[in-house]
Amino acid sequence: MSRLAIALLAAGQSTRMRSRRSKLLHPLAGRPLLLYPLRLAEALRPNILVVVLGHAAEEVRTLLPSGCPFVLQEPQLGTGHAVQQAQPLLEGHCDELLVLYGDTPLLRPETLEGMRRHHEHQGAAVTLLSAILPDPSGYGRVLRDPEGQVCAILEEADTSPEQRAIREVASGIFLFRAPWLWKHLPLLSRSPKGEYYLTELVALAVGEGERVATYPAADPEEVLGVNDRVQLAQAERVLRRRIARRWMLDGVTIVDPESTYIDDTVEIGQDTVICPNTHLLGATRIGEGCEIGPNSILVDTVVGNGCRVFASVLEEAVLEDEVRIGPFGHLRKGAHLARGVRMGNFGEVKNAYLGPGVKMGHFSYIGDAEIGAETNIGAGTITCNFDTKGRKNRTVIGKRAYIGSDTMLVAPVEVGDGAVTGAGSVVTRSIPPRAVAYGVPARVRRTVDEDPPTEDAPQEGASIPERPEGLPSEPK
Repeated sequence: MSRLAIALLAAGQSTRMRSRRSKLLHPLAGRPLLLYPLRLAEALRPNILVVVLGHAAEEVRTLLPSGCPFVLQEPQLGTGHAVQQAQPLLEGHCDELLVLYGDTPLLRPETLEGMRRHHEHQGAAVTLLSAILPDPSGYGRVLRDPEGQVCAILEEADTSPEQRAIREVASGIFLFRAPWLWKHLPLLSRSPKGEYYLTELVALAVGEGERVATYPAADPEEVLGVNDRVQLAQAERVLRRRIARRWMLDGVTIVDPESTYIDDTVEIGQDTVICPNTHLLGATRIGEGCEIGPNSILVDTVVGNGCRVFASVLEEAVLEDEVRIGPFGHLRKGAHLARGVRMGNFGEVKNAYLGPGVKMGHFSYIGDAEIGAETNIGAGTITCNFDTKGRKNRTVIGKRAYIGSDTMLVAPVEVGDGAVTGAGSVVTRSIPPRAVAYGVPARVRRTVDEDPPTEDAPQEGASIPERPEGLPSEPK
């Protein structure tokens, strides 16, 4: 094929977004909007890509690939004026120029590759990407002569009632024969709004007897542009369907794609099941054979193989293989659950490591802590890690310890391997390995190898009171 250049127009003011930032920075399925046309342009492997910046140029520029050439359009006087600004960088480097837009995120590379082949086969000076829309409102209409040849493109505001009924629209995506374009860009006239439009080049080409071709998009959704937040939501729905379809074809079960939200940045392993009302966001990576949801939210979280996350929220956490969480668990930033951890309902972990096989049944908070393998965390356990001076202190619990229900661990504190705390203990001092501690504050009473105290047991020879008459001898 001929040498291809791409001009990516990203200078608009985004007034209809009603936003203090450029619409190109608004998130769409986990990525800024502009990254989709940038990724598309790179997939086409052009000889040169030039991005035209304008409104919020400094912020938008941060999204460009390293070394990507750009120009500033100041003031912004329409699409024709934008390409004029890029011409000095483009001229001499291409035979064809493709014009793309920073707010058109749904185009596929195969569509534009087909458009290029059609353009060369037709020997056209101008080829435009068109679409047949059920509701063409807001788009320029493609006008054809009685022989069916394109004769002009009219902006909607300039159409008659009969022309407004035309359903074939111009997407704004153009492919030009570059030498012809450079000669005709200076001939654009200023519109009543004071702007210069690329669409005028169609009439100029027709007037000279040049070939003007159209290439219809097979999927009309591809030409959807994002000008306001309603259209942003429409684009999100389209992308969400595409993402779900891609993962299902790759071996992931998504029970109900319409109620599942998966960012474009997420990775999922084979034979994983995603249940309804699940949100997988950011840099989340899920292994094979997992079950996620229903009603779960995972943000920037890494999940190993064979895990189960049920009705829980995980943020910037790490799960190794065969971890079980939920319902109603919450992992916050820095939570790391090793292989085989079980975490039940209403548990919360933050900036803590739970070793292999740890069991944390329910109603507990473990923060800024390290828990050894096979330790059991009783219900209601809390690591009290935040002191009056604003410091977050650390709790360390050894292997195979048993932390009784409602234990308060006042950090900094350590509990040794195999140690036990009694229910309701307030631990303010470290507990040696295999020690048994209880009380408020907790004190070491014995070791796990010693028999428990017997002061409350009946003394030798003392009689045991008889059971009151009428009470059952065994629970029922």
